[in-house]
Amino acid sequence: MTKTMQAAVLTAPGHFTLQTRPVPVPGPGEALIRVTRVGICGTDLHIFHGRYAADSLPMVPGHELAGRIAALGPGVTGLEVGAKAVVDMNIGCGHCYWCRRNEILNCPQMRQIGITADGAFAEYLLVPARLVLPAPERVPDAVLALTEPVACVVRAARKAQVGLGQSALVIGAGPVGNLHVQLLRLLGVAPILVSDLSPDRVAMAVAVGADRGISNPALLRAAVQEATEGRGADLVIESVGHPALYAEALTLMRRGGHLAAFGLTGPDAVLPLGILDTILHETSVKGSVAGMGQDMHDALTLLCHGRFDTSAFTRAAYPLEQIQQAFDSSPDRPADLKTQIVMA
Repeated sequence: MTKTMQAAVLTAPGHFTLQTRPVPVPGPGEALIRVTRVGICGTDLHIFHGRYAADSLPMVPGHELAGRIAALGPGVTGLEVGAKAVVDMNIGCGHCYWCRRNEILNCPQMRQIGITADGAFAEYLLVPARLVLPAPERVPDAVLALTEPVACVVRAARKAQVGLGQSALVIGAGPVGNLHVQLLRLLGVAPILVSDLSPDRVAMAVAVGADRGISNPALLRAAVQEATEGRGADLVIESVGHPALYAEALTLMRRGGHLAAFGLTGPDAVLPLGILDTILHETSVKGSVAGMGQDMHDALTLLCHGRFDTSAFTRAAYPLEQIQQAFDSSPDRPADLKTQIVMA
């Protein structure tokens, strides 16, 4: 194995630099992954534009990865060098109250690969071996690299306790909104509505499972009322991250309904929640943003059995040497729900 590797370092907002770095050597309990594919996440774009995790720069972003196990540190069992694998990005202490409950984002020692620790836009990545999930050889790397974003929607649906015959509105038809729609369809949710300002992305969401798409905001309320016999949606998922849309979401769910808070906002954004209405109508709001633990295993199982249409997520691919171009051109390619970086 080579002793050096190429890594794309975000040295400042909007600027990547390719650097030659030593290949890490795994210590006790660690695994070295030879990265093959990495998806560009919306969080990566926020970091790239300086809107998130700016205090972590310079750093190597990237957390939606697939690869192969290149080496294992002392004491690691249950993994095989050479096997395909994906990695859970959320690193907790592994033994605190929150880690035991698979609520790793609340662990006081929590770190995230590609956000608060160097990530996968590098040829090799050193990770705790307990976060490595072996993957089937038959599944393409481009599909395996979607495990983390699919895990995010798996967790959101699990938190919302959504099920058969319930109605749902997904606000936002971007990459994760599209995945929300697909998972809701798998769970037997009906009807499924999706809204977005982009008619093209709305059409893409309808093509993979939404019953109705709305691109004109003025028509949204009437569409929800019509689809739910005037009650409002059982579940509303805000997948954009805009305070005004969160406020509107509260008015679009039924009495006793649930708001899944998913889209990231700025740290100072607040939700105008009527306390009395929440009590009397028994409504609920629950946050969720990252898949972890069992969510990753479930997402990998669904992808390996072809339960998601991944065509719009895997067709745009750039080599690591063109990562700057991949990030710069992302807004010009709305039909590509995901851009992936391919390692040499």
